[in-house]
Amino acid sequence: MSAPTEHLRELLRPAALGARPRVVVIGGGFAGLRAVRALRGSPVDVTLVDRRNFHLFQPLLYQVATGALSSGEIAAPLRAVLRRQPNATVILGDVRDVDLAGRRVLLDPAAGSDAPGECAYDLLVVAAGGRTAYFGHDEWEPVAPGLKSVEDALELRRRILLAFEMAERSDDPGTRAVWLTFAVVGAGPTGVELAGQIVEMARDTLRRDFRRIDPSTARVLLLEAAPVALPGFDRRLQERAARDLRHHGIELLLERMVVDISPEAISVREPDGTVRRIPTRTVIWGAGVRACPLAATLAAQSGLELDRGGRVPVDTTFTLPGHPEVFVIGDMARVDRPDGTPLPGIAPVAMQQGEHVGRVIAARATGAPAPAAFRYRDRGSLATIGRARAVGTVFGLRLTGLPAWLAWLGVHLTYLVGFQNRLFVFMRWSISFLTRGRGARLINEPWTTTGNAEVSVADEPAQSDATAA
Repeated sequence: MSAPTEHLRELLRPAALGARPRVVVIGGGFAGLRAVRALRGSPVDVTLVDRRNFHLFQPLLYQVATGALSSGEIAAPLRAVLRRQPNATVILGDVRDVDLAGRRVLLDPAAGSDAPGECAYDLLVVAAGGRTAYFGHDEWEPVAPGLKSVEDALELRRRILLAFEMAERSDDPGTRAVWLTFAVVGAGPTGVELAGQIVEMARDTLRRDFRRIDPSTARVLLLEAAPVALPGFDRRLQERAARDLRHHGIELLLERMVVDISPEAISVREPDGTVRRIPTRTVIWGAGVRACPLAATLAAQSGLELDRGGRVPVDTTFTLPGHPEVFVIGDMARVDRPDGTPLPGIAPVAMQQGEHVGRVIAARATGAPAPAAFRYRDRGSLATIGRARAVGTVFGLRLTGLPAWLAWLGVHLTYLVGFQNRLFVFMRWSISFLTRGRGARLINEPWTTTGNAEVSVADEPAQSDATAA
């Protein structure tokens, strides 16, 4: 029996005397929520702490950003998701620190209070996720927002739709061309899918909505520093994706390193070393992810060094070195394969990690045999380019075109949390496919301060708690 496993058994031994172990899970994303649900029925008390009251299906955020879906259709209230799990409690709060020595999670003060909150734990699962990485250029964030939250998606939707409106108002052809130029940085799945949706919005959805401009003349640039689109995919799929992207009307610019972004333009270094300035008012960043700052807190207290992505290095037990009662999973954790390459920061990896850690804790709490060592089961990866266009692998089978697109639809509907969400998204997709329309084309106002409260002048209608039923 490994040292971490033996230590877990010691930690859970008080359960035999009638005290239920306290398990605190930080983060209600893919990894954290799967860990909580894996503890259903186990003799432990689980507390899920998240700064949001909902689980967000991030892979479909780009469809919120392009008006294909509403935010409530890809988010499920955490309390509704866990309403039938009596041993789980949800706390809305922002984690400010973790006291490893005292085994406490420290929270920011609740509204109307000056005293910080805290959650004591016997076992801690940290799955606080990641944030957009700008590779040392955080000053680009205001002019090139990423896509990690509902607020990001609504802001991108506002900017994309506003660009068409500003082009309609302009009398100058040059100014119109600048407004109708969209630059997406990063040709990973998010960038590829987002660029494809912007093209379809311009060419299909908006083509009859304006009188002075032709939306189909919009330019969509997809910039990638690597020599291929969809790095990490099979080479033949990368080549097919590049052909499909260009055929779809996207200007795929490979081996272009972004060197500057301003409100009026983006500057890129060409393969020959020259710097090219591209006038545009809409830049979208999809080039990288970095672990949340809580990873640095854990590393400092345990004497670890973070990797380049700000992730905590752990082995396949997911325990923090020196603190086997603490598990780190999801985008915060760096776990290497046997060949030394890290597991990718994608939803299936996070979900499998969360399920494994939950099973480990449940087994120790009940005295059952420990589950087998963690091994990531790669069931494939998919990226959609546009209408009936996608590439990917499913269980080792290489797919392109319509079969890949249908597989992409099925996989995302399966992973989406909540029957009502699945039903609504399926209906939205069906109507959109038949009509080429998008029902969530609202231009929300930026967040402003009114008195002591932050309000949005126009936002999407709230979704019922029944979404996660």
